[in-house]
Amino acid sequence: MKQVTERQKEVLSFISGYAEDNGYPPTVREISEHFGISLRAVQDHIIALQKKGCLTQSQKRSRSIRVVSNDFEREPKLFVGKVPLLGTVAAGKPLLSEENLDGYVNLTEPFVRPGKSYFALRVRGQSMINAGILDGDLAVVEQSSTAVDGQIIVAVIDDAITLKRYYKEAERIRLQPENPDFKAIYCTDVRIVGILSNIVRTY
Repeated sequence: MKQVTERQKEVLSFISGYAEDNGYPPTVREISEHFGISLRAVQDHIIALQKKGCLTQSQKRSRSIRVVSNDFEREPKLFVGKVPLLGTVAAGKPLLSEENLDGYVNLTEPFVRPGKSYFALRVRGQSMINAGILDGDLAVVEQSSTAVDGQIIVAVIDDAITLKRYYKEAERIRLQPENPDFKAIYCTDVRIVGILSNIVRTY
């Protein structure tokens, strides 16, 4: 397929999305109004896209524009991140963790995104079950040393590592479990190492 310009990609994407949402394609005038361009400019784009094998159009009836190829949308390759697998998260009482490297896991978007750093930990315990985090889950964690209230974090306390919901109180930090059978952890010295990004579960 001949190279499609950025504007032609936008026109093609609009036509494709409009047809998907409405069950029929847009008119030339609707395309013109959407992009704020003249009817002639729209026709020029349509003719160019027809020549490039992306569209067909019948001049004898309205709403006859049909997308036959938008392969350009599949050109970008899906990002794959090689994420280090470290130790174990104790999702009950914090347990000592050596934070040793247990290997790597390859994860794709949306579990990981380019430009960010991640690590993964295997969840142990039941203290986060009401947040949908179960024993044996793989926690995908975005590296971060800060958090805001309500985020689920991975924290290190006295060389122990734990997964809890973070809340900053007046003179202390509360690490809140998501299971009424477990008590909150209160501390003044906590090292945040990451924010929970995703949970991967295998059956």
